[in-house]
Amino acid sequence: MLGIFNKDLVNAPKELNSPHAPAGGHPHRVVEKPKQIVPEECLKGFLSTHPNAFSLSFAKNAATLAFAPPPNPYPNNRLFSGVDDIYCTFLGSLNNLSSLNKQYGLSKCGNEAMFVIEAYRTLRDRGPYPAHQVLKDLEGSFGFVLYDTKAKTVFISLSADGGVNLFWGIASDGSVMISDNLDLIKASCAKSFAPFPTGCMYHSEGGLMSFEHPTNKLKAMPRVDSEGFMCGSNFKVDVYSKTKSMPRVGSEANWADSWGQEA
Repeated sequence: MLGIFNKDLVNAPKELNSPHAPAGGHPHRVVEKPKQIVPEECLKGFLSTHPNAFSLSFAKNAATLAFAPPPNPYPNNRLFSGVDDIYCTFLGSLNNLSSLNKQYGLSKCGNEAMFVIEAYRTLRDRGPYPAHQVLKDLEGSFGFVLYDTKAKTVFISLSADGGVNLFWGIASDGSVMISDNLDLIKASCAKSFAPFPTGCMYHSEGGLMSFEHPTNKLKAMPRVDSEGFMCGSNFKVDVYSKTKSMPRVGSEANWADSWGQEA
């Protein structure tokens, strides 16, 4: 899967940007900026290498989602669903999907992507629980990227067990890309990328936070590649730094406003 979001839509953490310099700033080393291709070329490459792939673009290319059905057999489930102008790509599986569908009043035949859309709508429309609590109720290995075309918001999350990988980065035009395909991210983002942090969630209005440890801030950890170049930072839970308490989201407060502080 591949998601491309305009910089005005997704404000990624500034630590994802790489200075394209060797670690330690060696004064005599010549640094060449890595070659990058524009995200549109990455999208074309993705579609051309997956014969059954498709893409959807929204609001004058402010957001693009591309998806390719998995070959059979495939170790991880891959799903794409759209309901009421909300679109979701889901990777992995939920062990407790049946009970979650029952809890949310969904059909027994509903898949994981459809559940995520319904859970998101419940949160967006001032549901009774904070976002981190909803995600903590998900059992299994999962990663998803959701785009709400009406609200123009992006919602991303990755399970804590490491069973699914996602990568995100900042392309040369400033747009934010996210994919499970590392080569796609490197092609457009060069060194300005990092693994999406496990056990975390991102909302375009609330920023990045840990849903496993919602009262702790996230700390950017500088990352260096095998050639000694600085890359986009990893984000880890800072056990010594606390955020504001996470309030329950009631009928008089939008859930995104109670998200917590950004990393």
